[in-house]
Amino acid sequence: MAAVAIVQLVLIGLLAGEELIVRWGVQPALRSLPDDAHVRARIALVKRLKVVVPAIMVPTVLASIALLVVAGGSAGLAWRIAGAAALLVFVLASFLGTVPINIGVNDWDPARPPADWRAVVARWERIDVLRSSAAVLAFVLFAIAVGVALP
Repeated sequence: MAAVAIVQLVLIGLLAGEELIVRWGVQPALRSLPDDAHVRARIALVKRLKVVVPAIMVPTVLASIALLVVAGGSAGLAWRIAGAAALLVFVLASFLGTVPINIGVNDWDPARPPADWRAVVARWERIDVLRSSAAVLAFVLFAIAVGVALP
């Protein structure tokens, strides 16, 4: 069980860290750019992160499920369940919220973005506050579960 817990904690930590940086580092920096540079940078980020995020997200979800199964009812169960619930919020907010927006952004023409591109970005950012916060919360809850389970 210890190996699964370590792998899961590393993965959820990587996911939370990536989400934290995108939400509170990258997004504010994008807002400070002139419109044309902002649109070009956003398109480039969507193209890159559509590979990176799933490469972290899928193993994180699988490792979290494995941890729930392997750890069973041992110490920290309530924290693991709460962490899994937060991770579920992250996944749902991603697939129902930001992913559909990113699919649209991926097809934007940087020379002629849609007239409502700022509104689309604002909607994405509102959803991303929820999803990035859920990822960080999931990490904290799973870390507490590990601490509770220590002898």
